[in-house]
Amino acid sequence: MRTKVSLLIRKPVNEVFEAFINPEITTRFWFSKSSGKLVQGEKVTWEWEMYGVTDEIYVQEIVPNERIHIQAKNLQETIFRFTPFSDTETVVEIDNGEFETLEEIIDTTEGYTLVLSGLKAVLEHDLNLHLIEDKHPDARV
Repeated sequence: MRTKVSLLIRKPVNEVFEAFINPEITTRFWFSKSSGKLVQGEKVTWEWEMYGVTDEIYVQEIVPNERIHIQAKNLQETIFRFTPFSDTETVVEIDNGEFETLEEIIDTTEGYTLVLSGLKAVLEHDLNLHLIEDKHPDARV
């Protein structure tokens, strides 16, 4: 079973799309460090320093302002879709993986809901809510 989450972000599609490919922005609401910008056909390493966790990401496809398709080292595929709702609003949908257990589905849905909520806070209000960091405070290193 796949998971899907979505949220309206009150910013134009080009700004929302850039937030996902540019680690200078993404590190404000998701992972803490990246080896580089997302580029189709290339690999990047994302790091969550607060948890001592890294993941290698292969960028399968980028369609500017429409879609990002990545595959994590653990073979989970994730598709980010960006749909203009108006000139100043964008709906972001995250479609993720194939999961077998209810626990995996719940954890992934919660995680990506926090990612989108953090994105909204950063882009709309210039606030870093530390949502990912605070999700598992006992797991911080």
